[in-house]
Amino acid sequence: MTSELGDEVRTTDLDRLTATKETLEDYTLRFAPRSYRKWSTGVVGISALGGIAYLADFAIGANIGISYGTTNALWGILIFAVVIFLTGFPLAYYAARYNMDLDLITRGSGFGYYGSVVTNVIMATFTFIFFALEGSIMAQGLQLGLGVPLWLGYAASTLIIFPLVIYGMKVLSTLQVWTTPLWLILMVAPFVYLVVSHPESVGQFFAYQGEAGNGGFDLGHTLLAAGVCLSLIAQIAEQIDYLRFMPPKTPENSRSWWTWMILAGPGWVFFGAIKQVVGLFLAVYLIANVADSAGIANQPVHQFLEIYENFLPGWLAMTLAVVLVVISQIKINVTNAYSGSLAWTNSFTRVTKRYPGRLVFLGFNLLIALILMEANMFDFLNTILGFYANCGMAWVVVVASDIVFNKYLLGLSPKAPEFRRGMLYAINPVGFGSMLIAAGVSILAFFGGLGEGIRPYSPLVAIGLGLVLPPIIAIATKGKYYLRRTDDGIDLPMYDELGNPSGAHLTCHVCHHDYERPDMLKCQTHDAFVCSLCLSTDKVADHVLPAQS
Repeated sequence: MTSELGDEVRTTDLDRLTATKETLEDYTLRFAPRSYRKWSTGVVGISALGGIAYLADFAIGANIGISYGTTNALWGILIFAVVIFLTGFPLAYYAARYNMDLDLITRGSGFGYYGSVVTNVIMATFTFIFFALEGSIMAQGLQLGLGVPLWLGYAASTLIIFPLVIYGMKVLSTLQVWTTPLWLILMVAPFVYLVVSHPESVGQFFAYQGEAGNGGFDLGHTLLAAGVCLSLIAQIAEQIDYLRFMPPKTPENSRSWWTWMILAGPGWVFFGAIKQVVGLFLAVYLIANVADSAGIANQPVHQFLEIYENFLPGWLAMTLAVVLVVISQIKINVTNAYSGSLAWTNSFTRVTKRYPGRLVFLGFNLLIALILMEANMFDFLNTILGFYANCGMAWVVVVASDIVFNKYLLGLSPKAPEFRRGMLYAINPVGFGSMLIAAGVSILAFFGGLGEGIRPYSPLVAIGLGLVLPPIIAIATKGKYYLRRTDDGIDLPMYDELGNPSGAHLTCHVCHHDYERPDMLKCQTHDAFVCSLCLSTDKVADHVLPAQS
């Protein structure tokens, strides 16, 4: 009786009930078990790539090109692509190999159990900023095509997402796979038409000097352009929210596993860079060939409508433009909403020891995004994205640096990721300290605090400090703040003979459900096992194993 009453204090009935609905919750705070990962590598990869169908890339490419000219914009996009791919590769590999989201990876990659809460806030901020941006584009399409007032379009573009995200990966994978072919046709057709029927548009594109009008390459303008693009660096976290459901890597599926991990992981940036270039190409064409188009050349809705009208009847052009906008924005915003709900839930549960469920924070994230749209906060979009890029870059580069240098080259960080409470220190200065310093100094540079000459280089400050600080601090601390314990009290191996997380099941004595070996620990007060979520909601911490001397 005492044990049962104690369990009631530690984990409430509501928490238990929510915890048992893991197929609805999509293993929000957990390792994604093998028994749930029934999708093929191709389905997981296409689902992940479906999330990059957003039209904001077209607007970003157009904006930086109009501001700094084609030459500087293209170099900025190239820098963006290289940085995103190199930093995203180790993160995507860990997610697909060990079936964890980026928060769980971050915990054991230099941040600690509570230290990664701040990165969840960064991730959640990314999702509602870009949800609001994408929702605004969708509302513009509804206003242009159907005459829907903007305020109502904002609400509609938000509310339509909620039911689509309730069932997580089960519904999202189907949505992304079935809508991708139509989206590709609608997006590619205008670009192909222009290149074939208006070959002079290619020359106009490369000759375009933008508002800067300096006539050629300028390093400062290139880096400013790259900084805006690099605000998308946290997109890798959304890719990982899908990649964590990759099937176990085996000799039979090794080739497709690597192909889809790379394409849907860091490879998303190649598709993003192409969309930015196409967005600038369409904008330059409108500016050069369509009267009074300067004010709308950077708006994706008008870009596609104007091109469609060149070779289609007006009514069909309008219909296809609206359909493209709606499909694109739904495909990305289900991902924004889904990833945001995961990030908020992770943070809330660790701080409060309460697990209200992912759907609560799905609604919360959508509400913030709707408020941003209704308040027309995107008058300051460039400043918001530039500021955010410094935080996002500091986080992602620090985690990538820890994996590459501290885990593989120096051996100061445990190679296998760890995320469970009790196994990690609360805060690890290696990642947590590195991120705060890198983000703080780069933000100071971004706002001119280090001088106007340094201001365009704030992205390089964030990247440089994020890269070098983790190994420096790890060497200084001798890596002693990574693991609070090396033994989780369970004799069963964590990984199978192929290096995949074990599929062996154990029963949690608190919630009385079976979970796979990587999600379980020995309980401190009972001769039994406890799952990671019940540990997260253990208010008095008597299930948590003590520190190991």
